[in-house]
Amino acid sequence: MIFCLVRTDATAKKQEGISFLLIDMKSPGIEVRPITLIDGEQEVNEVFFTDVEVPVANLVGEENMGWTYAKYLLTYERTNIAGVGFSIASFERLKEVAQMQKKGGRSLADDPLFAARMARVEIDLANMQTTNLRVLAAVAGGGAPGAESSMLKIKGTEIRQEITSLTRRAYGSYAAPYIPEALEAGWNGEDVGPEDAAMAAPSYFNNRKLSIFGGSNEIQKNIISKAILGL
Repeated sequence: MIFCLVRTDATAKKQEGISFLLIDMKSPGIEVRPITLIDGEQEVNEVFFTDVEVPVANLVGEENMGWTYAKYLLTYERTNIAGVGFSIASFERLKEVAQMQKKGGRSLADDPLFAARMARVEIDLANMQTTNLRVLAAVAGGGAPGAESSMLKIKGTEIRQEITSLTRRAYGSYAAPYIPEALEAGWNGEDVGPEDAAMAAPSYFNNRKLSIFGGSNEIQKNIISKAILGL
């Protein structure tokens, strides 16, 4: 199944007159075309609809209220995209890598410039954890995420991107595009470094999308300015 926001009232304002439909992906007229991302994986797709018919029973909620439902769902999606848990785990691994890798005869973690960037991430991550807990507490009390979800989405994706960037830098040449065969038993070619290094570059490239999906970070800034500053 796929859910789609479809125009059902051509006379309404652009954010109104939209309905929320569930559509069976096996319906006649649906074509799925995989998109290869910059990390080489086919994780997302283009979906084309040609004269696809959808039963009225597949309408979710009321007709023309789809965007209202979508905005509600997006606040939760954006809170999840922030990925606090992912960032905590990735940052702990980054600290291990920085201790292991050497620069000028000493640990990379002791390099002033690299250490400063790691410290900035750690501070931002601690702040984001606190904000995330506040949002969760508000939801537990019967509320719903508002502009705070946009704040979390912006900062969370920036942190996740910075962690993957620093990890790639920490591995240095080992993070270059790798030879899959090098990870198999019996490889006698060049040294490709730790096994984790093989995924450093693909993870970096894949996480470029974090600041785009769920509503780009630029759009989130517009939402925050309207919701909080009234601009």
